[in-house]
Amino acid sequence: MKILLATQKPFAAAAVAGIRQIVEEAGYELALLEKYAAQEDLVAAVADADALIVRSDKVTSEVIDAAVKLRIVVRAGAGFDNLDLDACTKHGVVAMNTPGQNSNAVAELAVAMMIFMARTQFTPATGSEIQGKTLGIQAFGNVGRLVGRKAAALGMKVKAIDPFLTAEQIEAGGAVSASSLEDLYSTSDYVSIHIPATPETVGSIGYNLISSMPKGATLINTARKEVIDEAGLEKALEERPDLKYVADVAPDNFVTLQEKFGLRVFATPKKMGAQTAEANVNAGLAAARQIVDFFKNGNTRFQLNLRKMQ
Repeated sequence: MKILLATQKPFAAAAVAGIRQIVEEAGYELALLEKYAAQEDLVAAVADADALIVRSDKVTSEVIDAAVKLRIVVRAGAGFDNLDLDACTKHGVVAMNTPGQNSNAVAELAVAMMIFMARTQFTPATGSEIQGKTLGIQAFGNVGRLVGRKAAALGMKVKAIDPFLTAEQIEAGGAVSASSLEDLYSTSDYVSIHIPATPETVGSIGYNLISSMPKGATLINTARKEVIDEAGLEKALEERPDLKYVADVAPDNFVTLQEKFGLRVFATPKKMGAQTAEANVNAGLAAARQIVDFFKNGNTRFQLNLRKMQ
């Protein structure tokens, strides 16, 4: 059984060593494809792979078509918009992610971004404190709950909304349940976004929600750039000189935003939510363990295309 670890942005050496140990102790072979130059390299490498581990690498229909022996692909991380789930389903390939493994790293970044913007990107200008302010969390899953706990520890009031949770479940997680998305945005000094990029969420956060935020509010996006309506964001920032936007991935119009709004906007040069040594190792090892568990025991606990394959 051959497991291919394909990463344009390689795992840390400790993570690769741990993955190899898990795979080889299970009696399988590990093949590495790191820092590859083009998508064609991945297409060629998967031809004889039974399993595939990736990070943000694009597992397209072309990749799946070429992977004639492939039975499982695991995205080491929570987001999975880089996996073509329809192609996986068509070819009977189980697609998984590793939820929770990067959660603390992303949560710490979200809190750091809040403080960074509150302190005017650490320039000499007078900033503000986050204690006593209200944080609204859009999606109260693994990351959202951790952000809430850390914010509460810093003296913030925490509100949250999640379409998959009841008000009671949100309150049990330590947050006040917002009655609607409009309620969350209009009453929060900071809003932290943790929704995936899906057909329903792409472009869903735009002018109306952003411009409804209180005076001096900041929107924090450590999710996906696609969930933001960038034209609406630009319009809101233009009309409201008190608003700020900070993101873990630059919007397509970031150069324009930066030119227009200066220190009111910031984006990391490359998505770095999961870029900690700990998250790097955790996600990689989890992916390897899930593949071994799948082959040995048929465990599909984190399967993303389960409903489609039933």
